[in-house]
Amino acid sequence: MEAVAIARPDPVVMKIDSPEFRSIFTKELEDLIELFRRYDHEIRVAGGAVRDILMGMCPKDIDIATTATPTEMKEIFTKENIRMVNMNGEKHGTITPRINDRENFEITTLRIDAVTDGRHAEVIHTKDWLLDANRRDLTINSMFLGFDGTVYDYFYGYDDLQKRRVAFVGDPDQRIKEDYLRILRYFRFYGRIAERVDNHDEETLRIIAKNASGLAKISGERIWQEWKKVLVGKFGCDLTIRMLNCDLATFMGLPEKPNIEEFVRVFQNIESIHSVDIQPITALSALLHTPEDAITLNLRLKFTVFERELAYFLTQNRDEFEAVNELLPYQQLSLHTLGSAKLKKEYVLELLRYHGKHDLYGQLKEWQIPAFPIKGNVLIENGAPKGQKLGLVMSELKMVWAANQFDMSEPDLLGHLPAVLEKLNLARKS
Repeated sequence: MEAVAIARPDPVVMKIDSPEFRSIFTKELEDLIELFRRYDHEIRVAGGAVRDILMGMCPKDIDIATTATPTEMKEIFTKENIRMVNMNGEKHGTITPRINDRENFEITTLRIDAVTDGRHAEVIHTKDWLLDANRRDLTINSMFLGFDGTVYDYFYGYDDLQKRRVAFVGDPDQRIKEDYLRILRYFRFYGRIAERVDNHDEETLRIIAKNASGLAKISGERIWQEWKKVLVGKFGCDLTIRMLNCDLATFMGLPEKPNIEEFVRVFQNIESIHSVDIQPITALSALLHTPEDAITLNLRLKFTVFERELAYFLTQNRDEFEAVNELLPYQQLSLHTLGSAKLKKEYVLELLRYHGKHDLYGQLKEWQIPAFPIKGNVLIENGAPKGQKLGLVMSELKMVWAANQFDMSEPDLLGHLPAVLEKLNLARKS
């Protein structure tokens, strides 16, 4: 069992009655509070929602902690005819009642991490709020908020929040070894909390670097979920470079020497188009040297199909198009595909953001892909092959069509069909 960090003698630091605090009180929450009061179990808001409220933000959702065990909660909700959903959470001590058949609340029993392996923990339930706070990752995430407005802060999280400081609860080395994903959570919350880009505790960074290899234990999906939030948050570029300086690159699927200079340039380009949210994979692609690097990164991080294809597309086309400053080649690139032209246009728009080509980005964004004037069956009737090869023929004809400013009729395109078939070595043998 873990050692207890040095705690504040009196955890009650203040009482609040802010608009952000009052915003959480729905009729359903008030009914839930009354229900737990009747059964003599305490509940408090936990973790991120407390942090957000104290920062003057209305929380998107609230996590609730309680002294009641999962068994006690199930007995209460069954007796009161309250439906429970998402029962998979029970193994983590979480029960989710649906109050008044309108609102779900995730309620988790206080617990201690008894055994950890760097990824997951075996837990023991407790009724001690201090011990539950002690198992949490960062001080700013270890606070509780009573429904009377009392803020309970066992490990000086409120002080750190006032200083915009991100610190682990207790010993950083121990906290990280319990779950190596906390390395990335440190950087994500730095982007949420800090006001200065360079206000890191150097000892914390040293310990992160010392534990870098532990990320090899963490699934790629979990790493990418956190890293995406770093990239789109405040200081996303600088924090990613800090991560790389802590020797995290190879354990997250990047080349041993990522292209940091290109990453800085591209990140500035992406941020300069303010009207569009940052696409994390576009920024990340700049760290790669080759399309093969994109394949390797996908094997580690398990991208979505869109992310995987975009990373490969960018690394494949960025050099060729860096000096291209006319719209037509980008329109042609949008059409040069065997798949969806609309989807390919999204890739090309990201290529323009990658290179910071603002005007062309706006022009291509406004451009409506015109209807291709010839159907596949007409091409087949005039000598084109069926199946996948037909897609190659249509792709080539679309390039001819685009080169003529999209002003060609069906007969015009049929006139080019023999040359296209010859080029692709698909002409029928007589």
